[in-house]
Amino acid sequence: MSQTLTAEKMMGFLYELPDQFHKSLELNYPFAEKYQKSYRNIVVSGLGGSAIGGDILRTYALPRASLPVVVNRDYNVPAFVHQNTLFIAVSYSGNTEETLSSYQQARDKGADVVCLTSGGKLAQMATEDGFSIIKVPGDLVPRAATGYLFAPLALFLEQVGILSGVREEIVETVQVLQALREDLNPHILAPQNLARAIAEKIKDSIPVIWGSSGVSEVAALRWKAQINENAKAPAYYNVFPELNHNEIVGFEVPKELIRQMVLVILRDSGDHERIKKRLQITTDIIRDRVKHIIEVPSQGTSYLARFYSLVYVGDYASAYLALEYGLNPTPVQVIDFLKAELAKE
Repeated sequence: MSQTLTAEKMMGFLYELPDQFHKSLELNYPFAEKYQKSYRNIVVSGLGGSAIGGDILRTYALPRASLPVVVNRDYNVPAFVHQNTLFIAVSYSGNTEETLSSYQQARDKGADVVCLTSGGKLAQMATEDGFSIIKVPGDLVPRAATGYLFAPLALFLEQVGILSGVREEIVETVQVLQALREDLNPHILAPQNLARAIAEKIKDSIPVIWGSSGVSEVAALRWKAQINENAKAPAYYNVFPELNHNEIVGFEVPKELIRQMVLVILRDSGDHERIKKRLQITTDIIRDRVKHIIEVPSQGTSYLARFYSLVYVGDYASAYLALEYGLNPTPVQVIDFLKAELAKE
């Protein structure tokens, strides 16, 4: 089987990402009125690809919402979860055991619960317990469903009055991603295809992704996770300004290993001016020590459009990196094995 054919499924998922946002705009939330309350906090509980929507929501809400959004990646819920908590359980499959456990704890603590899922045990439990369900299509792998795992959450919070302006930003996001995918799809070769060009430079190296706190930090995390799952390769990430207080010192030894590192820096027009200054000084310090430094600029005007433009390049780059290694980006056999072993207990 050719490399192109082994990647066909994932490439199809990636190409259809803008459609997820468009379809999310068509969802209805007839249950929203009963969640129009004065909450103390919002907790989004999920793992892996199902948690990325919560991460995006956390950073998106930070300058926009008057209450904190916390992401929980655990079997247990934080002690502060109570009757004044809006608890959102997210499991794409509906069968993530950590999320099922946290759901039960939040329910028992009296939290208001909403579930985002394609079905599974989570949907069954929520139906039995009388909680609301945001149902999304289930024909994707979780990491390819980032549109469905974020947009419905933000639109729901807009409808209950916690966020505003979400719909307009999602409309622009669709437009930006539709234009961008024409430059990233498999028919376009490097160097015109930025994602392919990045994959070629990352191959046989250790990629380190840098973003900015509150702006592109989750995009950097997303790049790292996509390289792990799609390309089956190690990758690491950090954020400015924190990395200037520790990681920047760690580029002296071992020199041979550092020479195999490629830095991917996600740049956004919303970066703080001092972050831009720090970024320039930092790259000047380490430029001659690493294999490559790649800068990826965001596109669009709104936060969501800019954010997802960075994510989209990384999603495609990780799939092309899998092809560079002769691998199929779609299966995650190690995760499947782990889940099967856990199910034996």
